[in-house]
Amino acid sequence: MYRPPAFAVDDVDTLHVFIREQPFATLAAMIDGAVQFAYAPVVIAPDGTNGVARFHLAAGNPLARLADGTAVRLSFLGANAYVSPDWYETPTRVPTWNYLAVEGQGAVRRLDRNELQTLLIDLSAAEETKLLPKKPWTIDKVPAERLAALLNAIAGFSVRLETLDGKFKLSQNTTAADIAGVVCGLDARGDAASRAVAEAMRDTKTA
Repeated sequence: MYRPPAFAVDDVDTLHVFIREQPFATLAAMIDGAVQFAYAPVVIAPDGTNGVARFHLAAGNPLARLADGTAVRLSFLGANAYVSPDWYETPTRVPTWNYLAVEGQGAVRRLDRNELQTLLIDLSAAEETKLLPKKPWTIDKVPAERLAALLNAIAGFSVRLETLDGKFKLSQNTTAADIAGVVCGLDARGDAASRAVAEAMRDTKTA
């Protein structure tokens, strides 16, 4: 990831919080000399320096064939929004895009059947917690035969992250007046992504 110093985020706890809030990852790995992509929700845990990420894929996905030790990259894209030059106080600025993203890489390890079931339990628990006060859904509601069939249809992986890099591009390289103008413009735009970027800019300014 290209990370100018003004936008770089390296605090592991901050990056783990981001991943828990934005758990749906783009995965990339080399298969037969070509880059292949897949998409999956990830469970992140603080294990080692950068943590361990776990995910699962449909058995028919080309990346589901990855062997132990294969390098994989994970990309998590958060809120992002166009920034109009009209929102700046400085008259010579040009259009840009503000966004939050995290990337990690490491070697995969295939999960055994018990580990795969544990991953599904952990993943659903993490997401069901976000739906409280709804009573959480649990895997014991799935009949045993149905669960066995589901486990046969997917492959699970664990990745001990060798690197974990964040880039929160939130106009940190501009003036306070320009930042205030962008926040105001994004708030006025009103869509969820623009409001999320504006909130991240406010949080970064006061951090």
